[in-house]
Amino acid sequence: MTAPRYVGIDIHKRHVTVAAVSKQQHELLAPQKVSIQRFTGWAHKHLEPSDRVAIEATTNSWAIHDHLTSIVHQVAVANTNKLKMITSSASKTDRHDALVLAKLAAAELLPTVWVPPQDVRELRGITQHRTQLIQERGAAQNRLHDILHRHNLTLPDGGPFKRTNEGWWKELALSSMEQLQVRHFWETLHSLNQQIAETEAMIAQLSASERWLEPMTFLIQLTGVGLYTGMSILGAIGEIERFSAARKLVGYAGLGARVHASGDTYYTGKISKQGRRELRTALIACAWVAVRWSDHWRSVFSNLAKRLGKQKAITAIARRLLVVIWHVLTKREVDCHADPRAVARSIMTWCSYHQLARSIGLRRVEFVKQRLKVIGILDQVPSFRANGRIHYLTSNP
Repeated sequence: MTAPRYVGIDIHKRHVTVAAVSKQQHELLAPQKVSIQRFTGWAHKHLEPSDRVAIEATTNSWAIHDHLTSIVHQVAVANTNKLKMITSSASKTDRHDALVLAKLAAAELLPTVWVPPQDVRELRGITQHRTQLIQERGAAQNRLHDILHRHNLTLPDGGPFKRTNEGWWKELALSSMEQLQVRHFWETLHSLNQQIAETEAMIAQLSASERWLEPMTFLIQLTGVGLYTGMSILGAIGEIERFSAARKLVGYAGLGARVHASGDTYYTGKISKQGRRELRTALIACAWVAVRWSDHWRSVFSNLAKRLGKQKAITAIARRLLVVIWHVLTKREVDCHADPRAVARSIMTWCSYHQLARSIGLRRVEFVKQRLKVIGILDQVPSFRANGRIHYLTSNP
């Protein structure tokens, strides 16, 4: 049986550097640079089925990972942050990095990350795309605010960026340069609003897909979780089964406290923030909604805010909410603080986005009934009020 080689691949935009060592750390393949265009053919020619390959997580590493899995025995993706701490050195070159990856893999010391399957990557991509578009829209709105501020003008009545107010903006007594800016900013807003609507429609469709429908059903029952925050959370988590305990999910989100324990000294500090940023952002957003609409979370927040202040208290709520998310997704159970009628309203809102229920061939009430049955609380909701009317889930009285 051929002894396995341990191959390290340092990936860049236009090239990769490849090196290989034996289990005993002997160099078997001197570091060499291969262009990205040539790498596919090079890999088929030079890599062997028994090879163990280590690559670093970068923007284009998933495509290389997927290709190599059909050629070699194993492909591991290194955790970039932990790798920097392990391999900090005054000497940093592509050749050095490729050899370090190979040697760490051979010594079984390579810190790795979970490789998300294609459906998780797509969900992460579309939710992050929505976030970027919203940030760009906010930047355009801030530039319009800046023009008003320069001239000490007040905002128009109603939403300042509603279509009905576009004429007001364009009739302002401004210089020709600033009038041009206003027109361009509004054109940007129209374009971004359309792109955001298209993106949100796709997220809505994904939420009703076979892959995400059931986990989204259990998430939407939680006060504070909506369609877009829920899908962002699911995309960041990926597969809940890989977290054996709630504390591991909390650590993955970067919401765990830093700990200093040395001798007789023990204290905790701020949250680590070493985790998925989009997960923390979504949870903080959910926490603010939860403390507004849930009696339970409002009471917890009030008690925490007295001791910690509002910002630390809302972070604590986000962390506790994530623990609840771990339980409901892992055990597929109803939240003990859930209000069945409020859950029904949340599901009605969910299936109303972009006519989601109709797009999958269901009436909205039927969609709500199906989801409540999955959660296990259908018998607790004979009817509920939403959108100014009462909806009956049993026969009308």
